[in-house]
Amino acid sequence: MKLALIGAGRIGKVHAAAIDAHPQVSLAAVADAHAPVAEALADQFDSRVLPVDAVFEDADIDAVLIASSTPTHADYLERAARAGKAILCEKPIALDLERTRAALAVLAAHPVTCALGFNRRHDPQFAALQRAVAGGRIGTLETLSITSRDPAPPPAEYVAASGGLFRDMTIHDFDMARWLLGEAISHVDAAGSCLIDPAIGAAGDIDTAMVTLTTASGRLCHIGNSRRACYGYDQRIEAFGSAGMLQAQNETDTRLRFTGEAGQVEETPHWFFLERYATAYRNEIADFVAAWREKRDALTTAEDGLQALRLAEAAERSLRQGRRVALNEID
Repeated sequence: MKLALIGAGRIGKVHAAAIDAHPQVSLAAVADAHAPVAEALADQFDSRVLPVDAVFEDADIDAVLIASSTPTHADYLERAARAGKAILCEKPIALDLERTRAALAVLAAHPVTCALGFNRRHDPQFAALQRAVAGGRIGTLETLSITSRDPAPPPAEYVAASGGLFRDMTIHDFDMARWLLGEAISHVDAAGSCLIDPAIGAAGDIDTAMVTLTTASGRLCHIGNSRRACYGYDQRIEAFGSAGMLQAQNETDTRLRFTGEAGQVEETPHWFFLERYATAYRNEIADFVAAWREKRDALTTAEDGLQALRLAEAAERSLRQGRRVALNEID
């Protein structure tokens, strides 16, 4: 696969390293509105710089990885689909449902392999947990608990353009919940506060949230989010069922635990997503390439992005209106 990367910022650099690690993918081009960062990344991985327009016009490019700013995602996705190129797009496709659905309509009219960047499905621990739950290891799943806490809050300027905590951060957890629960979610209850950074509140957002999801059969999922965890990137999942419980734990450098007279000591978790999900990003590229070669759906699709955004919209409505929201209200 000859793959062009659009976006040479922080997440673009992560994807470039994952592309470089795959033996069947070459980084065919790098495009970014800021030429110096595109040139630096292209030089690092022995690639070339192209203007964004040229990426879609180049017949030798098989696929496009969209890692540019969020407002550009839907437009670039549509242009890539019309050009017949496979697509791996960072989440979200767009911050609103109408624009997201419009992009999905273009994909329906121009079918190509399209994966969405919910990289956590590709994490080895989380993937093993999903397989075990689906395989019945804990009997019938009854409750699910997802913890996701960032090490430090982002700048208020970022928050103002992010779409809010539910669309920017919790959306990953909404996708995990959909994947693990194994049945449709019917209702959403959300509560949130600004407890960490007053500037986030001034920007109209929250930095702390708890969300409860209920499925049609009554299964419950609790999601706990915080923009600050002084000990590092806190990423854990607990699945409880009729025959047992499964827990996915935080990753550390060695996962060693020391026990001595003073008690037990473990290493702090990896500091942020760049370290915690490095393997997941490589696995994401591998699944994307395999889906393209095998002409099958990727593990995460554009439809998954739409459904996670519906949950984010429902959570936002629940928070603002102080009530339980039925998902069928979000059309």
